[in-house]
Amino acid sequence: MAGERTGRSGAGGLSWLPGPEASRPGPGRSGPGATVFRGATVVDGTGADRYRADVRIADGLITEIGDRLDAPEVVDADGLVLSPGFIDMHAHSDLALLLEPEHPAKVTQGVTCEVLGQDGLSYAPVDDTTLPALRRQLAGWNGDPAGFDWDWRDVAGYLDRLDRTGTAVNACYLVPHGTLRTLVMGWADRRPTPAELDRMRQVLAKSLLDGAVGMSSGLTYTPGTYADTAELVELCRIVAAYGGFHAPHQRSYGAGALEGYEEMVEISRQSGCGLHLTHATMNFGVNRGRAGELLELLDQALADGVDLTLDSYPYLPGSTTLAALLPSWAAEGGPAATLARLADPAQCARIRYEVEEKGSDGCHGVVTDWTTIQISGVRSAELSPAVGRTVAELAVEEGRTGTEVFLDLLRRDELATTILQHVGHEENVRAIMRHRAHTVGSDGLLVGARPHPRAWGTFPRYLGHYSRELGVLSLEETIARMTGRPAARLGLHRRGRIAPGHHADLVLLDPLRVRDAATFEHPRRPAEGIEYVYVNGTAVVRQGRTTGARPGRALRRTDRGTRAT
Repeated sequence: MAGERTGRSGAGGLSWLPGPEASRPGPGRSGPGATVFRGATVVDGTGADRYRADVRIADGLITEIGDRLDAPEVVDADGLVLSPGFIDMHAHSDLALLLEPEHPAKVTQGVTCEVLGQDGLSYAPVDDTTLPALRRQLAGWNGDPAGFDWDWRDVAGYLDRLDRTGTAVNACYLVPHGTLRTLVMGWADRRPTPAELDRMRQVLAKSLLDGAVGMSSGLTYTPGTYADTAELVELCRIVAAYGGFHAPHQRSYGAGALEGYEEMVEISRQSGCGLHLTHATMNFGVNRGRAGELLELLDQALADGVDLTLDSYPYLPGSTTLAALLPSWAAEGGPAATLARLADPAQCARIRYEVEEKGSDGCHGVVTDWTTIQISGVRSAELSPAVGRTVAELAVEEGRTGTEVFLDLLRRDELATTILQHVGHEENVRAIMRHRAHTVGSDGLLVGARPHPRAWGTFPRYLGHYSRELGVLSLEETIARMTGRPAARLGLHRRGRIAPGHHADLVLLDPLRVRDAATFEHPRRPAEGIEYVYVNGTAVVRQGRTTGARPGRALRRTDRGTRAT
């Protein structure tokens, strides 16, 4: 038999330290660089039953599926599952891909493509005035690295920067509605004028032509929260005209959750725009056991012809910035204006009333329970002892109220503090992941001392805990929700399936060992049981170790109504 036979990694777990870089496929179906996965259990991404076969790849493509295939490199896949690469439908790697392009957090999970520009806030399109304020606003999500070269201003420039840098995974981009609104009208809490709305339409259309696959919105984050339904309908009409979809972080996942979902469906009905509900959850005590009501709403929308999908992460806590809990009026005008209000005792008294008694819209209309708010990251080193503690614990220790601790942290850390919110319900999580329109998104923040483990563990947790251990979904169905279904939503017609002619984005995993190793105490532990990961035919994980290869690229829309494959 020609070439090297390569085995699987040992049982001691994976390391993400770079190993030898994979050989790159050369010309010809069986020429130098071609690889065969011998005797793999193929789960092809469609939901169909698994089958055993050899799979050959060359020149970045899957070239043949059959029996007794050969190539210069043969990977022994006996007892292992060969799957399409996983697609993270909700990622916050907008800067991480540029700062750490080998991207161990995701490739060690088997992720080969991410969707960026989420929750209505990212770094394109911007101008010289809005970019510094957005950097400050998003420091808790992505950091704000010193000396970083912000050499783009539009979507085309950002996607070009990804390609110039070279990344381990492919990436798609959503136009962030809040960023778009900031560019045109700042952080104003009002409706756009006709001229401003027309300007937003123009910039949105250009961004879609630049390569974006749709538009995200963040309707509990400023300035997106200031937009009404009519504004979103008008912008979604532009998205629909270019074949894209709307991915909203809706107005509430708490007291107004069902009403928020109804609004998103109505926007889709009026605009004709596809709808992808990001991190679909029913959280807080008011929604315990109510996932069935959401699923009835979604089933009716699907029956009525709404083009609808959703994603979720397989954990109970959520994650965001501490500043997100502020009422939206307190954030009008941007970060500098917010910090000025936090220095005003009268404004702080008003904030205290909303978070403690009324229920801040930033906390989804629910009175804030400080026992559920755990600090996960800070920018200021002097605040590092707070990491891992709840606001309630800090308040008892310091002899202050929870709101006093909250406001003090915001001031001293200049709004950059990140948190976990322990507000989820297991029965809701399982019910939503069973829905036929479901896909997978990590919603993982990669910065902070103790980020949410979903950033490193989402995909293996679905495979190990929810599929193998609990049997909530079959292996075939779980993988379809990570591969073929999200690829269809993104219009990636030659990704997400194992079939000849498709791009060789592939994962070889041990179905008996795959599991998430990341925990809330140790959130950056790589997954176990992910043996090989290929992106565009090049190995980014080999025998459980990252290779340092960066074969990913920005997947752009190429013209009206079509996308790159």
